[in-house]
Amino acid sequence: MVAEGRQRIDKWLFFSRAVKSRSLAARLVVAGRVRINRDKAAQASDMVRPGDVLTITLERRIFIWKVLATGARRGPAEEARMLYEDMSPPPPPKGEAIPDAIPALREAGSGRPTKKQRRETDRLLGED
Repeated sequence: MVAEGRQRIDKWLFFSRAVKSRSLAARLVVAGRVRINRDKAAQASDMVRPGDVLTITLERRIFIWKVLATGARRGPAEEARMLYEDMSPPPPPKGEAIPDAIPALREAGSGRPTKKQRRETDRLLGED
């Protein structure tokens, strides 16, 4: 029994073209990668309605979508875009490096010892 204006989250994700199949949508929900109004969706049968805000984590992307309508079918992309409003922040430009991702600098030769250096150390310690 479905309440008027509400729809299962797995069907809605499928109709909105977020995923390729309903079974993938169900797996995504069960894995905890979908939030409805900041609460984790526990089951594929959780209901969404217009006005809900979904946070969807797909691979390396995070989408924040506001549900505008429930879907009737998996139609063309233009029809799917009418089901949600994309509120995701724009991705960072590809040319910019993230400041936290700057690799640490190390002095030359401060890595693992070479075979020659290990032999010298062994001789020094008397471990022939």
